[in-house]
Amino acid sequence: MNISNTKAYVQLLLGLKPNEVLGFRLVTMLAKRLIPHYRFTWPELAWFRDARLTDTLTRFGENHGFNAHRKHALQQLLRLIDGVAGDTVECGVYKGCSSFIMLSANGKSSFARTHHIFDSFEGLSGPTDKDGQYWTANDLAVTEQMVRQNLHEFENAILYRGWIPDRFAEVANQRFSFVHVDVDLYQPTLESIMFFYDRINPGGIFVCDDFGFLTCPGATAAVKEFLRAKPEKMISLAGGGGFFIKGCATAGE
Repeated sequence: MNISNTKAYVQLLLGLKPNEVLGFRLVTMLAKRLIPHYRFTWPELAWFRDARLTDTLTRFGENHGFNAHRKHALQQLLRLIDGVAGDTVECGVYKGCSSFIMLSANGKSSFARTHHIFDSFEGLSGPTDKDGQYWTANDLAVTEQMVRQNLHEFENAILYRGWIPDRFAEVANQRFSFVHVDVDLYQPTLESIMFFYDRINPGGIFVCDDFGFLTCPGATAAVKEFLRAKPEKMISLAGGGGFFIKGCATAGE
């Protein structure tokens, strides 16, 4: 068997049909011309076939969207808090896909966790000069009814309707193991990390979904600004977003 036949055999073992292999090659060749800085990833990654993740993405209409890498990362990061006590929280829920992943993980935890969701249900607040020109007020608006329906199978979730940080005081006495912030803009991101940082238990995780995105310069700046005097620093993820582990000193970039 020559090398080309060996490659074809391996591709078939991986479940890639010949037309898919050809299609991938054509797409990458075209992309090099049209978007020269874009970096593809290999199509045979095992997590692409993660049935649990695929089911969740399909449920929320994201199976062929652009957020799958971050949802996979979220699913994996939640495994790190298995031995950490505390509730979970999401700031900026959109349709509820990330909260669905977090609530699913909570259901398997040895700790009794409540999941707290903060959202205006009116979309984004007004961007400031630090946020660039991409977003406008009320972008990404989703109704509270839709989120409640999408998360209806879970009993341990509480929704707090209002602009960040207006209702944070209601959880001021809680401790947290996992905080997921996805509010896109400078001010609500800063308010979120300022409030929750001291309430995250050692070993707990803070995730900023918008970290490192050119469309969200304010969110990135807010996190970096707050952590400047802290031992933790953000670990950026290849698929977008970033995280730090509370109490884990991290080298600077």
